[in-house]
Amino acid sequence: MLALWKKEVMVFFSSITGYLVAGVFLLMTGLFLWVIPGNLNIPFGGYASLDSLFWLAPWLYLFLVPAVTMRLFAEERKSGTIELLLTKPLTDWHIVGGKYLAGLSLVIISLLPTLIYFYSVDYLAQPQGNVDHGAIWGSYIGLVLLAAVYTSIGLFTSSVTDNQIVAFVLAVIVCFFFYNGFQAMAEIPYFRPVSSFLVYMGIDEHYQSISRGVVDSRDVVYFAGVIAFFLVLTKTKLSSRKW
Repeated sequence: MLALWKKEVMVFFSSITGYLVAGVFLLMTGLFLWVIPGNLNIPFGGYASLDSLFWLAPWLYLFLVPAVTMRLFAEERKSGTIELLLTKPLTDWHIVGGKYLAGLSLVIISLLPTLIYFYSVDYLAQPQGNVDHGAIWGSYIGLVLLAAVYTSIGLFTSSVTDNQIVAFVLAVIVCFFFYNGFQAMAEIPYFRPVSSFLVYMGIDEHYQSISRGVVDSRDVVYFAGVIAFFLVLTKTKLSSRKW
């Protein structure tokens, strides 16, 4: 599995994909947080906080994570190399796990440079260091977990088609539904009796909870459950080729 993970990571950075994803994410966050005037601009807000980053990042990852994952299985299926991969001494779980970790690794790598923003806000605060470190680290944990869910969804959609564009669009739709769709459904009067359940099923509810700086086990279990659900679906789809 580690060999497959290493191979996939090297493929990402031997092409423009890895650099493009990280570059677009850092460029967009940098512009909105520090350059473009508006509600997201940190210096204009006059308050030492990274709330803008943690509001913006899930929406950017809604498109960037599917862009990373769309090729993981779709390209293999289209080129026919999936058959070669399945003949190697790897279990289906090794294949799914290796590709999943590779996609997630690239997303986390794109997030690491934003720690510069953390340092900048901490330095610019008056007095220096007067920021809510617990909430910021909680938000980073929440963002990694959210990206992990997006990656599992993207991996699954890549496994159901040999067309990367279709895999990308499907991943965006499913990720959006899990992030905001359940919340939107809960606001419809017809679903009012089950609104609490629908809100609980959405990613945003748990992401916001962790972002307060308290890592609740219920939130961690939710994220782990959704990730496991889509990885099992991916493994089932991969195994179906042997039936």
